[in-house]
Amino acid sequence: MSGSDLPPVEPFERSVACVIPAKDEVERIAATVDAVHKIAGVDLVVVVDDGSTDGTSAAAERAGAVVVRHERNKGKAAAMETGAAAVAERDGARARHLLFVDADLTDSATGAEPLIEPVMSGRADMTIGTLPAQVRADGSKAGGHGFVVRLAREGIEQATGWAPEQPLSGQRCLTRDAFDAAVPLASGFGVETALSIDLGRKGFRILEVPIDVRHRATGTDLRGQLHRGRQFLHVRRALAARSALPSRKPGR
Repeated sequence: MSGSDLPPVEPFERSVACVIPAKDEVERIAATVDAVHKIAGVDLVVVVDDGSTDGTSAAAERAGAVVVRHERNKGKAAAMETGAAAVAERDGARARHLLFVDADLTDSATGAEPLIEPVMSGRADMTIGTLPAQVRADGSKAGGHGFVVRLAREGIEQATGWAPEQPLSGQRCLTRDAFDAAVPLASGFGVETALSIDLGRKGFRILEVPIDVRHRATGTDLRGQLHRGRQFLHVRRALAARSALPSRKPGR
């Protein structure tokens, strides 16, 4: 449904909304939505279907999510902003905190719950989930060689003086004030890196929290390498826009 078709504002006691950007996740989105609904403190789940060509929207709606759809793919940052706006339409005078999780977590999404308490209690303005080592279905290690992570980490450290363990983690909980302070978000895969820099420079408190969630793991095949190449370019662009490119090559 469009933002204008959202159900009317209803009273609520709990104060966290989960926003899930999704593209072509019909096989996983329902399980992810089901899992998020089990997280204590979450009373609203919004899935932003970012131009999917499969049944992602229908699957998310059947699972009980409010669905907002982009007719064409606009990227993760735009989906996060659309989801946050959909939450704001229902908030009235009392703004919910925002929990962002990836669409491919399936039933492991319940593991994102520890991100909420530090924000709810006022100990942090943004929490970032640090994940255990991810493995592929065959048991092999997922991911690449870490060059994108090192670039992001060293750029954030140069900009803020803080070096996060997992700077690219998309599992985050923010206060509404913190989210609004970061808008407009950096585009593409640079959004997480830019969030940490923009909020860190403005004095918001950021805390990494260990969580046990599992992604659909990628490997070192051509598809995985192309994905990480795009990540590198997007992160580099976000750092350059913030005058935060590391003065030395990442990892050197």
